[in-house]
Amino acid sequence: MNLIKNPGTRSPMQWMLTCCLSFAALSASAQDYPNRAIKIIVPYGAGGSVDVIARTLAQELTPRLGQSVIVDNKPGAGSNVGSNLVAKSAPDGYTLLLTSPGNAINVTLYNPMPYDVRTELTQVAMIGRAPGILLVSNGFPASNVKEFVALAKKSPGAINFGSGGSGSSEHLGAEMFKSTAGIDLQHVPYKGGAAVINDILAGHVQAFFTNQANVVGQIKANSIKVLGVAASQRSSLLPNVPTFAEQGYPQQMVSVWWGIAAPSKTPLPILDMLNKEILASGASAAMRSRLTDMGAESIVTTRSQANAFLEDEIVSWGKAVKSSNAQVD
Repeated sequence: MNLIKNPGTRSPMQWMLTCCLSFAALSASAQDYPNRAIKIIVPYGAGGSVDVIARTLAQELTPRLGQSVIVDNKPGAGSNVGSNLVAKSAPDGYTLLLTSPGNAINVTLYNPMPYDVRTELTQVAMIGRAPGILLVSNGFPASNVKEFVALAKKSPGAINFGSGGSGSSEHLGAEMFKSTAGIDLQHVPYKGGAAVINDILAGHVQAFFTNQANVVGQIKANSIKVLGVAASQRSSLLPNVPTFAEQGYPQQMVSVWWGIAAPSKTPLPILDMLNKEILASGASAAMRSRLTDMGAESIVTTRSQANAFLEDEIVSWGKAVKSSNAQVD
């Protein structure tokens, strides 16, 4: 048999040679990394908090890595389109993913998933997080969470809440609170959180369980009313707004977060370099200022801590998906 003419059949020696050449190629690529532009895929449209974080990080990473870092928006299927693109890309450190709660939620929400976030991607580092909040219009007849719950119990199903879509963190955060408080609220799904904010201001929808990074402008302009913060301590952006825990609901702990992931087979030296430079970028004055302006805080993690964080989020959001019977639009 002529093994040269039949590429589908290889001898043990040929397999060994192929493996050695592949290893040598990866080692060489890691030694001179990076030598061209790096792309951060944002699996959502431009303009949201995920996009803003990615672009700020890219600006910081560019001089640190000595190559252009470009942001490319690939929205669709609740972040699955862009995330799958990165999961299936070459593991060379030149295509990265901006991760967020959707990457944890979708593990349970979608069946089947187009990629496996645990085995096809590896978390490189966390960047930051912002606490969840419950907001209503200024004219809504409740000034805190307890009053909101009292109104909901008085008229079950009469209060509606908007979200960026079924299965979004906004939808599931509300479902968590419905279960915790024992109340019935009517879900109104939208195609994105920006539309919900507009309808809150116009009075078309009554409540929104979102994160404060999405509504910094409205908070500073006092055009909305925030009833509670879903964090262990009060937000520096909202020092006069008590947490859910202070108002009797310590279980309501929800935040949006941002991280960077790479294809799982990316060489360790490249992953270690990226972790170092992402953390350095997160500690920079520009990045810290951007996070503070968004009412967010930076997170410092090793790669293993970042992957453990994601696993915890998968479990937590998975419970919310199952209890809410959320379905993909």
